[in-house]
Amino acid sequence: MKCEDKKCFVHGDVKVRGFSVDGVVVSDKGKHTVIVERALTQYVPKYERYARRNSSIPAHNPECIGAKVGDTVRISECRKLSRTKAWTVVQILQKAEAAKVKK
Repeated sequence: MKCEDKKCFVHGDVKVRGFSVDGVVVSDKGKHTVIVERALTQYVPKYERYARRNSSIPAHNPECIGAKVGDTVRISECRKLSRTKAWTVVQILQKAEAAKVKK
């Protein structure tokens, strides 16, 4: 499969820099876009406990990677690709089918 995506970090003009985070793809409905959700724990000083939160990050999904819903992926920061996207999917860590079998 030939990737002709100009916004691909391997075959295009986009350079990856900054942070890399891992998360789970919760939506792949957009064209070349996935929504990656990552779990966060935040300390609440008033109650001296930790609270769990989720962060949803829109990321570019190149043709050569093709992440689907349920996949665990690594995303990295890059330049602004659109109004909301400033991250790109770099690697699929675990496919959705393998994640369901382990549960």
